[in-house]
Amino acid sequence: MTAPSLLLYIDRNLFAKKVKDSQPAEHKDPGWKLFGKVPPREGPIKDPKKIQKEYETKSGRAGPGDPTSPRQGVRKNLDFEPLSTTALILEDRPANLPAKPAEEAQKHRQQYEEMVAQAKKRELKEAQKRKKQLEDRCKLEESIGTAAQIWNQEILPNWSTMCTSRRVRDLWWQGIPPSVRGKVWSLAVGNELNITHELYNICLARAKEKWRSTAVPSSETEDVLDSSDRESSLELIKLDISRTFPQLCIFQQGGPYYDVLHSILGAYTCYRPDVGYVQGMSFIAAVLILNLDTADAFIAFANLLNKPCQMAFFRVDHSLMLTYFAAFEVFFEENLPKLFAHFKKNNLTPDIYLIDWIFTLYSKSLPLDLACRVWDVFCRDGEEFLFCTALGVLRLYQDVLTAMDFIHMAQFLTRLPDLIPPEQLFQHIAAVHMTSRNRKWAQVLQTLTEQKKSGARLSGAEALS
Repeated sequence: MTAPSLLLYIDRNLFAKKVKDSQPAEHKDPGWKLFGKVPPREGPIKDPKKIQKEYETKSGRAGPGDPTSPRQGVRKNLDFEPLSTTALILEDRPANLPAKPAEEAQKHRQQYEEMVAQAKKRELKEAQKRKKQLEDRCKLEESIGTAAQIWNQEILPNWSTMCTSRRVRDLWWQGIPPSVRGKVWSLAVGNELNITHELYNICLARAKEKWRSTAVPSSETEDVLDSSDRESSLELIKLDISRTFPQLCIFQQGGPYYDVLHSILGAYTCYRPDVGYVQGMSFIAAVLILNLDTADAFIAFANLLNKPCQMAFFRVDHSLMLTYFAAFEVFFEENLPKLFAHFKKNNLTPDIYLIDWIFTLYSKSLPLDLACRVWDVFCRDGEEFLFCTALGVLRLYQDVLTAMDFIHMAQFLTRLPDLIPPEQLFQHIAAVHMTSRNRKWAQVLQTLTEQKKSGARLSGAEALS
């Protein structure tokens, strides 16, 4: 290295050392300022009271005698930044803006206090609402527990003598406790068909044998089924089960009740090959499965479907179905003349909404817990209550429906609201009068049936002549 180069090297080192010595002490320690860990600054620990005082001074909360209070002059530093909208309301303006007038500051403080008061009011209201909901839930659970005790200890052991008493009917209307619902349904529906558990097992074995010997159907199977062999329709069960209460997931493939539902529907198809499987049956069977053991659910299912109204619908007896619709319209016009006239004007016939309601006994149309309450009274009163419930639904929503056209009414009735208040619906059902010109449901239905038969005979006689 030559002499000039050596001198330059020495000068550079001396300059670098001088620059390094001139930097503050905290920058000498290695570290990353942005993303790494920087060693803490060395210095005395501040007293918390002193920190609080500095905060109050910067935030304008110092006392009136404090010479550094920003209220006595323009703020000279902008080190403090508001951390919330509350601070923005209560803080003075920055130094580069004119100070707030006293009236504006008072107005902002007043607005802030109103906001806080409204927030507290909302919180109090929400707390009261939650408290009431909890109290109502506790009362409901307590009443259900008391009712279950009455059903178990007093009514069920003496069913034959108590089931028709006024007291039991009143309890029945209020809803059967879930813990005894299955027992009450079984007793109320009865077993006129004298089906045994052994018969269920025989029908199930036949269905399983049929499933093993039959290939999985294609999507076109439903159209090509031989109507003379309704047992073939058990293949359609597999296509339909997944559509049953899909929101619950328990009836989907792999769910805990998938095989049970499959078994009951398959066994029934073999028990009544003249009826076979019809869409809508899966919902009825599913509700029974949720409340009864498998074999008992099958017995109740077969007996329910054997009732005249259900058999008419599931066997697609058009003439009898039209008779039921005509009887319904008699009571519809009697109870809701304005809505009845609106439906007539828009050509909205009962089959558009009633078929789905009757086919599934409202289990698809209403929330499940509400549908079970409808089932409670249906098991007590029979088919009449199904049409009474339909009038109750129409009565509940008559103001809404009257303002709709055909399309919107059909859409509304085929997809009822998800939230229907049970007590409100049952109040409207109770207000329905199932009498027309001193004739009850059964009498009206009988009269219409006889009229249809006599009309058919006259038509036949005219055709022969």
